[in-house]
Amino acid sequence: MIHHRLALSIPLLVWLAAVSAARAEEPAAKPGPALDKLKSGQTADLFDGKTLAGWKTSDFAGHGPIKVEDRKIMIETGTELTGITWTGSLPRVDYEITLEAMRVEGHDFFCGLTFPVGKSPCTLIVGGWGGSTVGLSSIDGMDASENETGSYHSFKENQWYTIRVRVTDKEIKAWIDKEQVVDFDYSERKISIRFEVDPSQPLGIATWCTSAAVRNIRMKKL
Repeated sequence: MIHHRLALSIPLLVWLAAVSAARAEEPAAKPGPALDKLKSGQTADLFDGKTLAGWKTSDFAGHGPIKVEDRKIMIETGTELTGITWTGSLPRVDYEITLEAMRVEGHDFFCGLTFPVGKSPCTLIVGGWGGSTVGLSSIDGMDASENETGSYHSFKENQWYTIRVRVTDKEIKAWIDKEQVVDFDYSERKISIRFEVDPSQPLGIATWCTSAAVRNIRMKKL
């Protein structure tokens, strides 16, 4: 019985050694540009249309694959969350971030944009809770489906939507295409994120059980 157990453990040890070697060979993500050095009025492109330079795959358990094709980042469906996280420094207030996002397949949020608000993180959910909820998570511990920033919108598959978030020292504002969907004074409120999206900090784009595409990611210093 002892020899039988030892024989069964050998393939497992070989597999673990192979996984460790493969991880050791993976190149470390190179930090993105120092966006906290942007001057007022300057804009930086966060996606070159060809590679994931400046980004890494978010460390979500069971995440799907990430790839770049046709000048867009494809975020494939995972067990739950899948996404990308920015690896460079960022401004914490007085900035705008803009991107285009598309739900390719699925029925939940195709853009969970996590961004810094001073010392705290926040997430703009686009298409959550069954596919239509938009709002900030979290405000005073309440999700977008529970707090006053939540609203409901219809989103079509394979259609691009322009998403813009503006953060100042008092307010968070957000637009989808030309419609303003968030106008929130957070000066006396608690801003946070759901613990599940911690790997998106400080800036990340994630999906939930949904495949999506994103492109034209830019940041502007106000």
